[in-house]
Amino acid sequence: MDFAALNEHLGGVLKSESFRDNTRLIVPAAQLDDLMSHLKHHLGFDMLSDVTCCDYLEYPGATDRYGVIYVVVNTRTRERLVVKTFVNDPSPTLPSMYRHWKTADWTEREVYDLFGIHFTGHPNLQRILCPPEFESHALRKDYPLKGRGERHNFPVITRAES
Repeated sequence: MDFAALNEHLGGVLKSESFRDNTRLIVPAAQLDDLMSHLKHHLGFDMLSDVTCCDYLEYPGATDRYGVIYVVVNTRTRERLVVKTFVNDPSPTLPSMYRHWKTADWTEREVYDLFGIHFTGHPNLQRILCPPEFESHALRKDYPLKGRGERHNFPVITRAES
């Protein structure tokens, strides 16, 4: 992959880092869809293998609250690329990658459920791990370890019923 050409295509907004055998691209959220579309349709990254999130609340030196990380793979060349972007409160929102890779369906739902990142254009953005009645996002760093009292809303399931 020619980083200089890719960066020029996106107007010079990309940053690149390397760690061991991983190449990481850091892109502003406004250019994420352009970058991912270009990676898929022009550079052959035909597989989205993962979408995850990091909450940088109170992280030393962090300027943004959430880092959303995508891992894409070119199955022909076996090249793997990590793409990272940042969003902030009060309404962290990114475009859905579902239109480029259908595998974004469940992974974006997981990030939405656990961190509260909204993916515009996702066809079915609803909770995937927590019950629908759950009102918070359990992997945010400001979520208390003992919960916020949501558990009283759920019926107790005994061992005999499970």
